[in-house]
Amino acid sequence: MDERPRERLLLHGSSVLADAEVIAVLLRTGRDGVSALTLARELLADGWSALGEKSAAELVQYGGMGPAKAATILAAMEVGRRMNRLGRLDAVSGPMDVVRLVDDMRGLVQEEFRCVLLNTKHRVLAVETVFQGGLDSVEVYPREIFRRAVARSAAAVIVVHNHPSGDPAPSDADRSLTERLEAAGVLLGVPVLDHIIVGRWHHVSLHQQQVAEFS
Repeated sequence: MDERPRERLLLHGSSVLADAEVIAVLLRTGRDGVSALTLARELLADGWSALGEKSAAELVQYGGMGPAKAATILAAMEVGRRMNRLGRLDAVSGPMDVVRLVDDMRGLVQEEFRCVLLNTKHRVLAVETVFQGGLDSVEVYPREIFRRAVARSAAAVIVVHNHPSGDPAPSDADRSLTERLEAAGVLLGVPVLDHIIVGRWHHVSLHQQQVAEFS
């Protein structure tokens, strides 16, 4: 097998690479006397699923794997998981479809505000983190949300934020923000279909005005 997977990728495209070659491109280098490709085969010895479950501490136990390489592998695996979630979703039909896309928000220790950008058939164009805040608040500027929507030619938007406390009950500020966003969406022709608040075990859809458990 060609020992230079990066060059193969550039010449022929990523689809020609074997599994270990894909990992070798991410690693870039191996260790003394061991190529990146051989190290990649060691990491994949138990398959993709096993690799995806490894922590940073477990990855650095492999010879030649420092924190930087471990972080690269972890980030790549997370990209795959997020793309897989998008790929499984044909179209958004309700709040549960959205919360499955942003399941990681349940465990965040700071507030984040994301927008789910949809096309005319309510298929997901992108899920973007627009604002990040502290333990109990995040500043939200509607213009930035709609700038993202226009840039992606989105036909509609669903906004989501989390409550690190675990309680998704909407505050007065949450309700006021929803009204502002909905009004701006009407003016701009990009409707805000829902505002969903994510807690540890439950979520709230302000559109449906009800609390629901994660399924």
